[in-house]
Amino acid sequence: MELLERRVYRGPSLYAHFPVVRLTVDLGVLEAWPSAKIPGFNQGLLAAIPTLSSHTCSFGTEGGFVRRLTEDGGTWLGHVLEHVAIELQQLTGAKVVFGKTRSEGTPGRYHVVYEYEEERVAEAAGELALKLLHHLLPEELRAPSQAPEEPAFDFEKELVELIAFAQRRQLGPSTGALVRAAEARDIPWMRLNDYSLIQFGHGKYQKRIQATVTSETRHIAVSIASDKEETNRILGDLGLPVPRQELVRSADGAVRAARRLGYPVVVKPLDANHGRGVSLDLGTEAEVRAAFEKAREHARSIVVESFLSGFDHRMLVVGGELVAVAKRVPGHVVGDGEHSIAALVELVNADPRRGIGHEKVLTRIELDAQAERLMEAKGVTRDTVLPRGETFFLRGTGNLSTGGTAIDLTDVVHPDNREMVIRAAKAIGLDVCGVDFITPDVSESYREVGGGICEVNAAPGFRMHVAPTEGKSRDVAGPVMDTLFPPGAPSRIPIAAVTGTNGKTTTARMLAHIQKMNGHTVGLATTDGVYIDGERTVAGDMTGPRSAQMVLRDPSVDLAVLETARGGLLRAGMGYRSCNVGAVLNVTADHLDSKGVTTLEQLAEVKRIVVEVTRDCAVLNADDRLCLRMADHTHAARIAYVTMNPRHELVRQHLRAGGLAVVLEEGINGQMITLYDKGAHLPLLWTHLIPATFEGKALHNVQNAMFAAVMAYAMGVKIENIRQGLRTFDTSYFQVPGRTNVFNDLPFKVILDYAHNPAAVQVMADLASKLECSGRRICVLAGPGDRRDEDIRAMARIAGKAFDHLILRRDDDLRGRAPDEVPLMMQEELLLAGYPAEQIEVIPDEQAAIAAALERSKRGDLLVVFADMISRSWKQVIYFKPESTERSSPPPAPGPSTDPSPGPVPGASAPGLERERDLIEGAQLIQDERGVRLAREQED
Repeated sequence: MELLERRVYRGPSLYAHFPVVRLTVDLGVLEAWPSAKIPGFNQGLLAAIPTLSSHTCSFGTEGGFVRRLTEDGGTWLGHVLEHVAIELQQLTGAKVVFGKTRSEGTPGRYHVVYEYEEERVAEAAGELALKLLHHLLPEELRAPSQAPEEPAFDFEKELVELIAFAQRRQLGPSTGALVRAAEARDIPWMRLNDYSLIQFGHGKYQKRIQATVTSETRHIAVSIASDKEETNRILGDLGLPVPRQELVRSADGAVRAARRLGYPVVVKPLDANHGRGVSLDLGTEAEVRAAFEKAREHARSIVVESFLSGFDHRMLVVGGELVAVAKRVPGHVVGDGEHSIAALVELVNADPRRGIGHEKVLTRIELDAQAERLMEAKGVTRDTVLPRGETFFLRGTGNLSTGGTAIDLTDVVHPDNREMVIRAAKAIGLDVCGVDFITPDVSESYREVGGGICEVNAAPGFRMHVAPTEGKSRDVAGPVMDTLFPPGAPSRIPIAAVTGTNGKTTTARMLAHIQKMNGHTVGLATTDGVYIDGERTVAGDMTGPRSAQMVLRDPSVDLAVLETARGGLLRAGMGYRSCNVGAVLNVTADHLDSKGVTTLEQLAEVKRIVVEVTRDCAVLNADDRLCLRMADHTHAARIAYVTMNPRHELVRQHLRAGGLAVVLEEGINGQMITLYDKGAHLPLLWTHLIPATFEGKALHNVQNAMFAAVMAYAMGVKIENIRQGLRTFDTSYFQVPGRTNVFNDLPFKVILDYAHNPAAVQVMADLASKLECSGRRICVLAGPGDRRDEDIRAMARIAGKAFDHLILRRDDDLRGRAPDEVPLMMQEELLLAGYPAEQIEVIPDEQAAIAAALERSKRGDLLVVFADMISRSWKQVIYFKPESTERSSPPPAPGPSTDPSPGPVPGASAPGLERERDLIEGAQLIQDERGVRLAREQED
């Protein structure tokens, strides 16, 4: 079995709406060997991982997977790999259950999909699962690369290493509890580093935590709590019960302090945590000296304090309220008169609740140096057999991380003790505070039975409260989330997602423009970069999941518009779990036969992900049958349809039912974009009043404007603000680079566009045919090398019907094609279609092709350039200087013109040209094309 590819989907994808890993494997000869046919395989697998017997699989009952392994000849090893990868993650403490295995399409090849919590742990679990399956195969069924095994495979050792790795990578129990509390409250979250730094909420509503320190935790409070001497003094000054203590820096000083305080004493580091370096109940100078050296391993300054008799209680205060109390018992064993201390430790560690580190609710007890010191002090060894019923403590503190146990006592705490710890937390100033309180009985007042606060913790662990050894589990993470996001407080910013084959960028920019004019600080991710409030912060193709997260992490953003491309969806899924408004503009042939997508129906399934996770309003193109079918797959509260057919029967029925739609209607003054909602008829704007539509001639931008309008409406923007936004949006290079950019400062008109598939070329060809042109219509045409031959040929045929002269070129990035393959293929198709050979030029280089087109264009011509390197091509156009004979030729006779953007009189000054050049240079909009191409490929 060979691993061909591994992909990690961090958000909604084709396979699930939560994070999953997809392994593509080739079974090879094992395609003919299901599990039950392989000698000894099932027995070896279940012996290695007995817990697989609990998997239900398709039967829905425990033991279902074992039945699949053994009945009816067994199951294929891709399916087995799925279950093993899931179970290995469960053994590390992850709560994952989802998986599925499907054929890749090629016989013997499978997509193995399984859920994960932590990405790298999931990858490691998949690798170990593969190793285990290979190990269990008979040698004759192993691929040559798997036999013989060097070094010898030790599954138990590798499993322990996987668990240890997971402990370093996965969220700890406290952070995990906070994440689960956020999910229960529908608060989005993102992990910001490899540790426990988490962002809750999006944009301007975000809050952060690091373990249990929150963005509301004051730095000065943490500083005070970290200084045990200062904490003790502040609490003592308020009359709260604290032990007497002294700060020392030498062993002799520690001994002198112990004499002054009176034995027994406690010796501990000034600013350590988790009980590290703490020694309790010290009664002699020798013990104090030894404890000092131990504490010095963790801090330079050491605290000596009087020893408080009683039990250690952790009292958790959140937002000024006591939410949990746990009695902490140090790691210990209880004698049975038969087993040695070492054997008793092994029996205790056999408890399935105990694991490595924070893997489970309890931690294994270790016979380490501290345990040896305690045994030596009591005159016993690890081989000593304790009398029945005798308890022997192997730790001096009750920390769960060192093998301690916890007993929940929240319901029995005395009111005096409750008030006392709340005062202590307020005195230090912590919003989340763990108070260590020593008392014989927490149910009795400290004023009666004694006791004192020995420590205040700024980042208290939650494990002892969430999963106590005895008693009731407490929801301590919930109150933390309620202090960060009080009930009713927002945590999400509105998110609009736009996908489709063509028009995504223009629609996204139109919507962002409308929302900016509506007063929002908009985060926009699109094909040429990430924009925050109109300023580009990152250049490149930013239509994938990482760029979406850039926007959602920005603390100034209060609304996000996210262009969501096919490439990112297929590569890593979406960068967010849901959106408020999601639109699918169209589904046409582009990128087919790429990344497993070979048909329009499959492409539609990819783009459908956006509306599958839409919450409020799914916006669909009613004129596109593939988009229309997506209505059955969305759980959005509303569906809005966009149609350019005022007689669309389905939309008519939708409107009669009170639905939302935007319709292009014919009127006495042209075409009117009209909104319908809940029976109301809301005329929005004549299309010829929208600059981006070229007086209504650019129907593709009419449709884009319709999508932007209904999306804005669904997000609560008033009609008059939508109207104003569309009237002030144009297709200048600065507004939408590479999207129908017009340059009029030459004797002929130039339109530059990034059309790169047949549908996009068609809409530009339609526009060119509608624009008035007294000369020739000239086109510089190319097709991306990774498109299908039939798509490249279709682009040539479409252009051949609309233009009088064609200059064929190739992209700089050949994408697997021969140097002149694309332009020659286009030339061949044009000739087959009967296009005149003398009207075709093949100039492979993009810059040379554009230069030739500019030189050949005369007054009154229309030049359409389909460009790849947008910035470079635009710069080439605006800096072009016509021949002097052309510049000195007489101007045309005056007269009316229907062209909305006539060129200037030759020979006259061109202030617009100079201004545009200055703006490009001043704003540094000429970007590094190599960087843009790299970013585009990474996101695609």
